[in-house]
This record gives sequence, C-alpha cells and structure tokens, in this order.
Amino acid sequence: MTKISIKNTNNPSVVKFELENSISKGKNYEFKNIDETKDSPLAKQLFFLPFVKTVYISGNFIAIEKFSIVEWSDVQDEVATQIEQFINNGGEIVVEESTIKKNPITIYAESTPNPSVTKFVANKILTKTAVECKNIDETKASPLAKDLFSFPFVKEVFIDENYISITKYDIADWNEITFELRNFLKQYLEQTDQIVDEKLIEQTTNFVQKQEAFFENLDVTSQQIINILEEYVKPAVKSDGGNITFNSYDESTNTVKVTLQGACSGCPSSTFTLKNGIENMLRQMLNNNTIIVEAFNG
Repeated sequence: MTKISIKNTNNPSVVKFELENSISKGKNYEFKNIDETKDSPLAKQLFFLPFVKTVYISGNFIAIEKFSIVEWSDVQDEVATQIEQFINNGGEIVVEESTIKKNPITIYAESTPNPSVTKFVANKILTKTAVECKNIDETKASPLAKDLFSFPFVKEVFIDENYISITKYDIADWNEITFELRNFLKQYLEQTDQIVDEKLIEQTTNFVQKQEAFFENLDVTSQQIINILEEYVKPAVKSDGGNITFNSYDESTNTVKVTLQGACSGCPSSTFTLKNGIENMLRQMLNNNTIIVEAFNG
C-alpha cells in the first residue's frame, strides 16, 4: 500500500507529497492547468480541487502549488489521502511511452572537500565542455541542470566529463537527499542521451579560452601557466568534483587570475589552499618567486 509523507518547502505556497519510490521515470512534469494533464491522470484529478494552482511531478514526489484561498494546514492531509487512494486503486500517476529505450547506467555519489557539494559520477561521458549553472536561468545548454533546479534544495549545478557536482542549500542534509538525487540521475541518464548541448555554450568565456586560437595568441608565460594547470592541478581538482580555469596573467605585476568552479567554488578551504598550492607550484616551476595567484569563485 502506498503511503504519502507530507513535506514543507521553502515556498509556503508549495507542499511536497513524497512516496518511497520514484514515480516519474527520470522525467519532470509541470502542469499549470487541467488542459495540460494528458500525460498525468493524477494531475488531472488534483485540478478538480479549487485551490490547486500548479502540479509538479518529479523523482519520488508530487509537489502542489496552491492559490491563497486556503491554508495548507487545513487541506494537506485531505490531499495526501486523495493521492494515496488514487494510487492504491490502480490510478496512473503519469503515462509513460513504452518505447523508450533505456541505456544501462550506474551512478555513485562521492563526498567532496566542500561540505555543501556532492559529486555524482556516471559510467558515461556527459559532456566535453564543462557547464556551470548558478541558477535556473543559466541552464539553457543543459535540460538536466534545469530539471535538477526543480528540487528545492539544489543551489548550483556543475557538469563536466562524467560527473555532476551538485551544491545544496544548508537547510538540507546529504543523508536525506543523496539517494533521491542519485535515483533521479540514474533514471534520467537511462532515457536521455544529450545531457549538455555544447553548441549553446560555444560563446562562453570558458569555452573560448579552451580553443587553440586563444592559446596561440597568449604570451609564452601564460601558455606555460595553462600547461601547468592542465597537467598538475586540474586532475586533482576534478577528482574532487571541481574545476579551475585560467583567466589572465599580468606580466607587470606577475599576477595570475584563476576561476574555481564546481565543488571548489565557495568551498571554505579551497580558495586559500588552492591559491597557495598553485602559487608555490608556479613559483617553483617558472622559477619566479614574485608570482601571485588570485582565485575567484565561478
């Protein structure tokens, strides 16, 4: 028998009704009115409640946004009961296409030096060009990143090579949300081939700086710095779910500027640790003790 758990969210108008197992098959659904509910008999039924404004279905939950005519405390138990009865009576939550081909995917979660970030590693390449999304408005190149922002505890998303680094808000605990995210990512990747549309990020600064033409137009010292970062720094940083990119080198002040991304961005210790580690490495390998590194969060 299905049992619903009621969870509040950061938005007082939205309440989540959680199930023990995933219900959306790796997809996210948003219904703003009853005319949009052809893929969800459950959502259609919920819109017969006069206070229902929007229905979201994702992962293992149904989230409902209400109009202000009622308080959730007065109606949430009734809604939970209605959803339970609908499911237990054999009602379909969402209508899935049976022809969807699944790709065998494994996902495992790794902690990172940044307590706010967990790294989810897949057994397939997700992108050749890293993409960092600080908010949902920056997710144009990645539908997956956009869908992840539907989880109220997701603050930032960073995707590179075969992993996804997710930054959470402090209100959530990794012990409570890691399984949900891992399960969502596994199902999503099993049914979706394109995780990042790299054509949509070709104009970004990070993309341009990776091109050979950009590299060839730099001075010799800048080229040496990039090569050192690529060979000695990036592998260690990426293993922790982050990334580092070269921004500039000012010969007059011997100042190197780099940007930290993913798990490194906002990490309480990374700016100091990486700055000093990179600084010492560059000074030694370039035989220049006056080099200064300035690290910025992406």
